[in-house]
Amino acid sequence: MTTRAFQKVYTKIDNITKATITLRATGVGNDELATVGGRLAQVVKIMGDKVTLQVFAGTEGLATDSEVVFHGEPPVLRVSDALAGRFFNAYGEPLEGGEQIEGEPRQIGGPTVNPFRRLQPSELIATGIAGIDLNNTIVSGQKIPFFADPDQPYNVVMADVALRAKADKIILGGMGLTNDDFLYFKQTFENAGALDRIVSFVNTTDNPPVERLLVPDMALTAAEYFAVDKGEKVLVLLTDMTLYADALAIVSNRMDQIPSKDSMPGSLYSDLAKIYEKAVQLPNGGSITIIAVTTLSGGDITHAIPDNTGYITEGQLFLRNDTDTSKVIVDPFRSLSRLKQLVIGKKTREDHPQVMNACVRLYADAANAKTKLENGFDLSDYDKRALDFARDYSEKLLSIDVNIEIEQMLDTAWTLFAKYFERGEVSIKQELAEKYWKA
Repeated sequence: MTTRAFQKVYTKIDNITKATITLRATGVGNDELATVGGRLAQVVKIMGDKVTLQVFAGTEGLATDSEVVFHGEPPVLRVSDALAGRFFNAYGEPLEGGEQIEGEPRQIGGPTVNPFRRLQPSELIATGIAGIDLNNTIVSGQKIPFFADPDQPYNVVMADVALRAKADKIILGGMGLTNDDFLYFKQTFENAGALDRIVSFVNTTDNPPVERLLVPDMALTAAEYFAVDKGEKVLVLLTDMTLYADALAIVSNRMDQIPSKDSMPGSLYSDLAKIYEKAVQLPNGGSITIIAVTTLSGGDITHAIPDNTGYITEGQLFLRNDTDTSKVIVDPFRSLSRLKQLVIGKKTREDHPQVMNACVRLYADAANAKTKLENGFDLSDYDKRALDFARDYSEKLLSIDVNIEIEQMLDTAWTLFAKYFERGEVSIKQELAEKYWKA
């Protein structure tokens, strides 16, 4: 070992796997950064003086005498208001040669906010998407995933949410984005003139997969700066958490750890919880709300990634293709926001809870009518009207390309009720029906 300008340098590596190296070293900290043969690496395991590092770009071509230089600190993000409007890589370095951020260095991946400092979420986060705002309203400080098949336009939905959401700052964490998706986000934000409130951390398919593990921590460190220090309402969008979990599996498998369910590491639950539990409503008015995409394999909700996610988060938003309208909708049956009751009818119009319930109940009647039709049974007049209502409801409210305010969503629902049903068939309180029914 030699010492160079306060950095420890080693030139003897004991073991090299596809993603990690092991050597004997002292005075090294957990998560500390290092360079191995010029490649960035991070400490992932310490047993006595035996230190294991994951090499982000892989170990191919490294020799046992490659130079290992410890940096003396874990990954940090320099935080300041200048983060807004910028795109960064997984290490917090500006993309496309932009100027470095001058700001206070903050260690990423720190502890979550003390529960004593947390408030019950109570502020509405409006997205302009009725399948969310009307049926599955999101509350500031909530954590909720989008479950979607890989071929669905979930990144388009994420970009739309970023532009429509009533939040002070939007933090995008992109993991395993194709270059097309990266350019789509970039151009969409620029064209909308919204860059001044958006911060993006991006790992593309051209970058080493293991770098994805840094992206959520970078995004959440930036979010904590704006929420905790500045008292701002921050929305964090993470896409795709399945690719994040795949990167976890790559590292654990190459470290010869015994895999758990679906080849995922045994630490998957705690790895995901460490991210999602950063969601918080703070006494100073600041908040961190997390919406994260989890892509499904063949729609399998029982896979370890969505299964563990479901135990941590407060509901889920399901994207599916609607065969009647050929549009992508937020499925009213499989979606759920467990915190919506904290704001609907309180921070929104008084008729919101009743309208939401009536819409879903009538949509369920249409689903039953469709089953009768498929099985060769005759349809009643009510069945036919329910089917027509469901088609209009999907087109005008559930489709992800509809962008309207919540009051307009409620008015649209009342218009559909009056178009297809009698007041008694809708089963809404008489005083609300008298006030809002569109004659």
